[in-house]
Amino acid sequence: MDVLDIKALLITALIFVPIECLFGLRSGQKILRKAFFNDLIYAVFNGVPITLGLIAVVTLATSTVGRLVPVYIGRAVSSQPVWLQVIEIIVIADIGFYLAHRTFHAVPFLWRFHAIHHSIEELDWLAAHRVHPVDQALTKSASLVPVYLLGFSSPAIALFAFIFHAHGLLLHANVRLNIGPLRWLIASPQFHHWHHAHERAAHDKNFAGQLSFIDALFGTMYLPGKAVPERYGVDDPIPSTYVEQLAYPLIPKGKSNEAPATSDA
Repeated sequence: MDVLDIKALLITALIFVPIECLFGLRSGQKILRKAFFNDLIYAVFNGVPITLGLIAVVTLATSTVGRLVPVYIGRAVSSQPVWLQVIEIIVIADIGFYLAHRTFHAVPFLWRFHAIHHSIEELDWLAAHRVHPVDQALTKSASLVPVYLLGFSSPAIALFAFIFHAHGLLLHANVRLNIGPLRWLIASPQFHHWHHAHERAAHDKNFAGQLSFIDALFGTMYLPGKAVPERYGVDDPIPSTYVEQLAYPLIPKGKSNEAPATSDA
């Protein structure tokens, strides 16, 4: 992680920590909550493997399938106003995100990677970084490969990436935010907190990353009024440290189950 990334992380903390203190959903939750430093390691070190994985997939896709896309499509797409391109990217990318995210829940082998993210038991802005690099690289690829193949401009993609990252931090943040009827259109913290809920009724719900109406269309939306989850986490025996969590999906299931479950992940 370079100096600019560290500065960005510090700026993010200066923005979200006061917001969580002032508008906290769970006012008793500490800033240095359980697994805080473990998630800080994710925030510092995860960027490189995720970026390398994404570059590899995008490069492979554009050098193979990309050759089948007519040049005039890319020219037409990139010639649109940047604001319009960003809106289109959000829709296209979130459909890809939804499908990839749902697949990670449905396929047992992939779930072992995604379970690392769901092992979070206290949600806040920093917890958003606890994602296995394989999970994140493949999910981001499902979102962005169609975007690159269609020829969207670099400024539009960069602006989308910023919006997506900021929105992702907000979705995990320990904040109480009422966006009214917009919650049926745009993903909110309440929407995503239910995705992390331990309650059985909320399992495999709210897969979209930005547009909650996608879940409404596919019948996977769960927003019970103003209620919030009682607790978060999974029953899987997820280890508590960064290195162990990276290795967890690759360890044969029988052996990994021998390790005691932890409530500190």
